Amino acid sequence: MSDNVAPTVPAPPIPPSLRGWSGEFRATFALAWPLVIAQIAQNALQATDVIMMGWLGPEALAAGTLANSFLMPLFLFGVGVVGAVAPLTAQARGRRDIKAIRRVVRQGFWAAILLAVILAPIVLQIRTVYGWLGQDAALAARAEEYIQIAVLMLAPAMGVIVLRSLLSTFDASRVILVITVGGVIVNALGNYLLMFGNFGLPRLELRGAAIATTLTNLFMLGVMLTYVLRHRRFKRFNILIRFWKPDWPRFREIFRIGSPIGLTVLAEVGLFAAAAILMGRLGTDELAAHAVALQCASLAFMVPLGLGIAATVRVGIAYGRRDPEGIGKAGWTSFMLGTGFMAVSALSFILLGPAIVAIFLDPRLAENQNALVLAAAYLAIAGLFQLVDGAQVVAAHALRGLSDTKVPMFMAILGYWCVGLPVAWLMGFVLDLRGVGIWLGLAAGLAFVAVLLVGRFAMRERLGLLERIA
Repeated sequence: MSDNVAPTVPAPPIPPSLRGWSGEFRATFALAWPLVIAQIAQNALQATDVIMMGWLGPEALAAGTLANSFLMPLFLFGVGVVGAVAPLTAQARGRRDIKAIRRVVRQGFWAAILLAVILAPIVLQIRTVYGWLGQDAALAARAEEYIQIAVLMLAPAMGVIVLRSLLSTFDASRVILVITVGGVIVNALGNYLLMFGNFGLPRLELRGAAIATTLTNLFMLGVMLTYVLRHRRFKRFNILIRFWKPDWPRFREIFRIGSPIGLTVLAEVGLFAAAAILMGRLGTDELAAHAVALQCASLAFMVPLGLGIAATVRVGIAYGRRDPEGIGKAGWTSFMLGTGFMAVSALSFILLGPAIVAIFLDPRLAENQNALVLAAAYLAIAGLFQLVDGAQVVAAHALRGLSDTKVPMFMAILGYWCVGLPVAWLMGFVLDLRGVGIWLGLAAGLAFVAVLLVGRFAMRERLGLLERIA
């Protein structure tokens, strides 16, 4: 199909603004729940690597952790940039414009390739950078072994995000879930075979883990691409036709919308990395307790994150359809679902904290007692910021559906680094609240960002965010 032809793609038969709140609730929930489970499965994929690296021994686990600590922030920046494909394809669906969808996806692949080419040389400097930071030379060398292969996963992994955005736009989130779960299985099997040399294969240890990670992303990209190219609902988009043909306006649009998303992700990841460094200054028990509480909070966060992705799609579709009422219903429905779940998780963390942390640290061991008490205290504070954490992520994603990412980026940087981190330092070290103070600082930063982002979405018309559909 030529790019000069602009057929239309059927929009949802009844606009959300005409179906009422219950219809929007059903549409959002149907789109979101597979995305939530897929996010949890994505976490399981990373957890599988950590567990199986641990089977190799503490040195391998430490080296793998160093490698991923260096790789993931850069990778997540790239994910944020190509994530701009989601609101752009959703808006195109609202306008019923097949040509725009095809071109956005195609330029999304271009962006993924360019970002991989730019980021790869930076990632490969891991040994040099850790040398400057005074990291153990032997661990840095082993981390470099992993990175030299894992760097190959950048392009396919970001390509997966491009296709996930397209599939989410057309409510095919169950396909995303199935393929992600398949990726977890492929990754675990690859680790088992290549890390440990089972079934006659060479024992490659960390290199084996890197190969498995790369193959897993290639597998997920291949399956998603095959589905999109062959399924009757998606093959009409012909996303690879004239793949070499540039569309510079849309290419620039992806970076214009996506770069602030990537920087927002970096700001948040950086805040929690800085909190871990501060915890490390307090002692081993504090750092271990922090890791446990953060793992629990991260797991709960997958629910509003999945709902946020759904909000981007639902708001984007309404925005493309020039439906201001539908935009409001889509955004507030996701917001209510996200904060409702986080209220439940907050109560769980506050009331069941000791029982939850006992899953991670054996309460029968005397050396774990202090860490258990600290972890339960941190988890209780994590419960307090569950509501604002859910609110800020859903609001940010709803604004992305309006292609509004630059101002939210500045709000996030301001909240995380000018409020959250200073408050954590003040309360943790100046007021001597130690780990509790650091967690209160995290809560303050998240609350500040949540108020700004929710307020911005609530005032979207007054702030001129809907001018393009007026």
